[in-house]
Amino acid sequence: MTERPLILITNDDGILAQGIQELTSLMCTLGDVAVVAPDGPRSGMACAISAVTPVRLQPVGPQKQALRRMQCSGTPVDCVKLALEHVTGRKPDILVSGINHGDNASVSMHYSGTIGAVLEGCMKDVPSVGFSLRTRKESCNFLPYRQVVLDTVAYVLERGLPQGVCLNVNFPEVDSQLEGVSVCRMARGNWVEEWESAGGETFRLTGRFVNLEPEAEDTDYWALDHGRASITPLRIDATAYPVLPGLKVLES
Repeated sequence: MTERPLILITNDDGILAQGIQELTSLMCTLGDVAVVAPDGPRSGMACAISAVTPVRLQPVGPQKQALRRMQCSGTPVDCVKLALEHVTGRKPDILVSGINHGDNASVSMHYSGTIGAVLEGCMKDVPSVGFSLRTRKESCNFLPYRQVVLDTVAYVLERGLPQGVCLNVNFPEVDSQLEGVSVCRMARGNWVEEWESAGGETFRLTGRFVNLEPEAEDTDYWALDHGRASITPLRIDATAYPVLPGLKVLES
């Protein structure tokens, strides 16, 4: 490259979250950084957009050539759309989202604003990676995960990703070091017991995840349960190709 890589950063925990502060610090060692993130928590937004309500984009702190930080009143996907049209000035070399407080393994990726932003970047042909940590804590020790973040981003900057493919990287919460890194598929599972009473006719979303194939060693949940980081490639194209031939009888 004739110029430093341009790295776009976003998340769904908000611009003040520890995870995005850590990610920004790491990315500043690899290139010029533009941060466009929600002005507060937006967990569970998936690929939501602000289709009706206007959103506000505001600078946060001093704006430098190597590091610009903006906050947006919209969703993570809004942040990516605004960044690409009104902030970066050129197409980023990579989009990174996170580091999310809470994992986005298996079907949880479908609900995640962290991964929603990654999918949006991928749809815009920007190589995109999401990072998430299996934790409920607001304050975490990110030291054990730094090298995997740096190695993964460096790999994508050097080699790129196939068109329509992005990466979902999840970390287990460990005290000192990971057991390793696994490139794997999504586990088959679902969420159960998802609502608890908050009094009267009011309910609060909660739940627990059930891994329907706990013995399968090639899944993201197995990796996390065994102290390993998981890297799962995701595709934008959701077509169920094996089903197409059987449906041809419906053609006319």
